[in-house]
Amino acid sequence: MEYHLKPLGKTCAGTGQPLAPGAVCHSIVVEQNGELQRLDFSEAGWQGPPPHALGYWKTQVPADPAAGRVRLDPEQLMRYFEQLSEEASPVHDRLRYVLSLLLLKHRKLRLENSRGAGGDEVLELAGVHGEGMFEVPNLRLSDAETQQLQNELRVNLSAEWS
Repeated sequence: MEYHLKPLGKTCAGTGQPLAPGAVCHSIVVEQNGELQRLDFSEAGWQGPPPHALGYWKTQVPADPAAGRVRLDPEQLMRYFEQLSEEASPVHDRLRYVLSLLLLKHRKLRLENSRGAGGDEVLELAGVHGEGMFEVPNLRLSDAETQQLQNELRVNLSAEWS
């Protein structure tokens, strides 16, 4: 038999207060109206498991993964991409490639074409507001490399923009 429970809640079922990242949390599973329900309690709201609880456990509220992350502004990313494209140095190819992926995701660039060039693929991209034609080598970076470059972008650009 398979059971599906909701993930850890954001508020204490006993006090209604937010569950703070890093704090101890008590969770229980109860049956209500024929369905299994998960309820989460802070230390202050915890009074022990009720007699009708099917199960209970203690855990730690995870840190919010988005906390402290700098949001990359698509307009600023586009300006940075244009600057790097003007210089068109092979040193910047990896960064331009990751920027192009981010800008495609944010719909600031669109893929017009891709073509082979000497055994390698080149992406032909255009800005959605008429910004020129950009040629970016398709580097086919691994997910880990792409994530690492995105993190570097966040750090570097947040320092530059602040």
